[in-house]
Amino acid sequence: MTATEVRTDPEKPGRALAAARPVRWGAGRISFRMHRRTALVSGGALLLAALLLLVSLCVGSYPVALPDVARALFYGTGDRLAVHFVNQERLPQALLAILAGCALGMSGAIFQSVSRNALASPDVIGFNSGAATGAILVIVTFGGAAASVAAGAIIGGLVTALLVSALASRGGLHGIRLVLIGLGVTAMLGSVNSYLLTRSSLNDSQNAHIWLVGTLNGRGWSSVQIMAVALLVLVPLALLFGRRLRMMELGDDLATGLGVRVNASRLALTVLGIGLCGVAVASAGPIPFIALAAPQIAVMVSRSPGVSLVSAGAVGAGLLSAAHLASSQFFTALVWADQQVGWIRIVEESQRNNLLPVGVTTAVLGGVYLAWVLFKRRGTGTA
Repeated sequence: MTATEVRTDPEKPGRALAAARPVRWGAGRISFRMHRRTALVSGGALLLAALLLLVSLCVGSYPVALPDVARALFYGTGDRLAVHFVNQERLPQALLAILAGCALGMSGAIFQSVSRNALASPDVIGFNSGAATGAILVIVTFGGAAASVAAGAIIGGLVTALLVSALASRGGLHGIRLVLIGLGVTAMLGSVNSYLLTRSSLNDSQNAHIWLVGTLNGRGWSSVQIMAVALLVLVPLALLFGRRLRMMELGDDLATGLGVRVNASRLALTVLGIGLCGVAVASAGPIPFIALAAPQIAVMVSRSPGVSLVSAGAVGAGLLSAAHLASSQFFTALVWADQQVGWIRIVEESQRNNLLPVGVTTAVLGGVYLAWVLFKRRGTGTA
């Protein structure tokens, strides 16, 4: 049995997953293989993210026509307000949505593969809650400068990840144990976070709540640069471990027989997953749903034998880009609906320029997605 062997679909027992002919990328010693359908899904998701980025540059409280967007991007000329909105506000937020979504998707794929449990994503097993605790401690104690909040979030997530991993690894890492321990740690950290907020000043509590929701609003080029540098380091390392990850999905004994150092590889992959999740949370807050659903959607659409880090990252980028665009246009859409109906008032005209935090949108999407999965799997015993 090999890592590319055809497996059966867990949702439809007896039906084999499509085994597309693999495509080899790269040259020489540095190369990797990907199934054709997985490559198409990855390319389509990235294309969708690029199209959503272009749309987000055009729409908003100050609409900008596509030719003006091109002039602002490539030449920095044209209407002064258009140049400001395109280059200083919309472009960094749209790029951050792509980068953070990619990081969250790959992080979720790593944890779900290592634990062999589809629920083992960072936002379920407590890593996001730990990052939130670290960020709140910094906000309450030091006032909440952007760099210090990011550092606190990364340290908090790392400490929580080490604690959960240590507790779940006693006697061997098991997916169910990891999820249950993570849920317990999440509940305890939620109580700690609530207590810290009650002991903070009104201004600090408001800043902490804004960060806890998960938002791209107000993010600038500094956040994009931090994310880009982190991904340039972490993504190639994760891809280098991708082959070992696929072998470990077959089980520890078989992976060891194939020459994989299971414990060392699991530790390295866990650290990489924590790093990817940590930089995303530090830049945009604890955005839910993306790390949980992106790997599952990638596998479902591509019908690949296992989780692909590339496709999970691409789908994560597309999902967060779509959520960001929907969040930025939510109140504008409500105002338009009010104007069309005429006799019902949902939102005031003055609220047209308000921006909904992207974490609210992803949380709603996550609830709908989980309900759909449970409905689809009803009666199969896998829900």
